[in-house]
Amino acid sequence: MKRRVVLVDDHDLFLAGVRAELGDAVDVVGQAGSVAEAVPLIKELDPEVVLLDVHLPDGSGDAIVLAVAPERPAVKFLALSVSDAAEDVIAVIRAGARGYVTKTISGEELAAAIERVAEGDAVFSPRLAGFVLDAFREGGRVGGDAELDELTPREREVLQLIARGYMYKEIAARLHLSVKTVESHVSSVLRKLQLSTRHELARWATEHRLV
Repeated sequence: MKRRVVLVDDHDLFLAGVRAELGDAVDVVGQAGSVAEAVPLIKELDPEVVLLDVHLPDGSGDAIVLAVAPERPAVKFLALSVSDAAEDVIAVIRAGARGYVTKTISGEELAAAIERVAEGDAVFSPRLAGFVLDAFREGGRVGGDAELDELTPREREVLQLIARGYMYKEIAARLHLSVKTVESHVSSVLRKLQLSTRHELARWATEHRLV
């Protein structure tokens, strides 16, 4: 029996690529491009595994896990993202995902990861497992401090993209926001972290292992 899988990502081209790479290895029963679409779809289809990105237009992957898990405890979640930031890894794992792999993974490796997660194993791309082990060993969040805890999920997304060198227009397009909204988020982050420039934000994010 093929594993029943739901795909969650807001990039149609990438979803088509995943379907092609997986081929007949799994049964893709549905797909969604946002948190709002994904939550009811997963509850309705009740798949064995949900393959999800951690950054979506209206929220994060961990929001999906938290919304679905109480009603569908048998559903397993595997994060598949371009991000290898410690904060992203820890957030979705703490929410209840069973694994986290990056988008450099091959189709064969991804199919194997889905099977392992469906069986209850934990699966991580190389080096990402270290983030999880460190975080749970320390009993706290990665970069866990009062300043980081004050940031909203959206502010963290903006901070990470700023730290990776994206311009405001690029961030706005990536997160489906207006440039003015991005500027507002940056101003809020600067105020909360008591910083004054983009350079200081990037350095702060690096020091706290957000990039």
